[in-house]
Amino acid sequence: MSQIFESIRLALASIWANKLRSALTLLGNIVAVSSIITVVALITGVNQAVTDAIVSVLAADSFTIQRMGITQNEDDFERMRNNPLVTMEDAAAVKRFASSISSIMAQAQTQTRVAYKDEELETLQVQGVSEDYVAFATFDAERGRMITPTEITRKRPITLIGWGPADRLFKGADPLDKQIKIAGVPFTVVGVSKKKGASFGQSLDEYVVIPLGQYQKLFGARQSLALMVKPRDATLATYARDEARVALRIDRGLKPKEPDNFGIIASDSVLGIFQQATAGIAVVLVGIVGLSLLVGGIVIMNIMLMVVSERTREIGLRKALGAKRRDIMSQVLTESITLSVVGGILGIALGALFSKIISSLTPVPSAVELWSVVLGVVITAAVGLFFGWVPARRAAMLDPIEALRRE
Repeated sequence: MSQIFESIRLALASIWANKLRSALTLLGNIVAVSSIITVVALITGVNQAVTDAIVSVLAADSFTIQRMGITQNEDDFERMRNNPLVTMEDAAAVKRFASSISSIMAQAQTQTRVAYKDEELETLQVQGVSEDYVAFATFDAERGRMITPTEITRKRPITLIGWGPADRLFKGADPLDKQIKIAGVPFTVVGVSKKKGASFGQSLDEYVVIPLGQYQKLFGARQSLALMVKPRDATLATYARDEARVALRIDRGLKPKEPDNFGIIASDSVLGIFQQATAGIAVVLVGIVGLSLLVGGIVIMNIMLMVVSERTREIGLRKALGAKRRDIMSQVLTESITLSVVGGILGIALGALFSKIISSLTPVPSAVELWSVVLGVVITAAVGLFFGWVPARRAAMLDPIEALRRE
């Protein structure tokens, strides 16, 4: 153990004594590891942000029935473009036949003008919701109250507004019981949702919620709805999706061999597609970056060969005094690994710094994971071991008499 520490000390002393040579030697490792850490941090951050955004819209145990499902190519789009509209009759059919489902919320949304006195927002998201919306955690009221199911059934002209319009329209004043105009029609504010923040630079607080009946009065009933479905228990999520699919196929009179003319979207399927795409991107980028590690390893091997040449007499003296081949190999390999790992540590620090800078200058989030740091150290240690083997073997095979004769 003491011999290993002594080899590490010698390697660090050599790095410090030859700063420029060491910097050039470590450049490949530094570039490769910093790039890997940056890429992994950004992809991890994006995955987490997308997961949070999707879960905020699609609860983990819920799923959504829409006119069109997830389209991954033009053929999918062409096949689904003529699907019939999703209506309240579909919601009733699912609720009637699917015993594992507790709540179904019908929802429609669009962009329109919202105003209060002289303040006006040209394009704000308006969401029309049915009675069961209160069963979904995506809606809340930090101030005031939620719209009651009875008020939705009676199509009352009231609204629950997001934190964004409450702040921008009322400028710090209390918005409760005030009237705002949505598409020119007055609505009374009964509640304000809590602040959700932003995702990828887009605010999650810019919306107003109104009863679905009022929404259809303003924007027309000939618009496909989205049905958010909640199972009775989270463990029944998959079974509930199957039941909903069968219920819709029966209600729409689809034959066994006919494809679904609707789409069912769950958070796990959306996340799976996104993570599959980012995983492919990560593999390609890390593969390209790996070429820098190869170059860095070759540079380390050449430097260690030069070090062995410079220290031939020292190695010969050690062998003459009884050092075995494995002792010489251990010393050279330890120095090679130490040199490589130092580059890796510097690369990790720079990668973490770069990812934070990118996150601060752009909407792209980042998250440096512990496993990526450990991976960076392990990879650089492996590079040092692999490319240090040839110099170490050459040093171990030196004849002590010939080595001592070397000037």
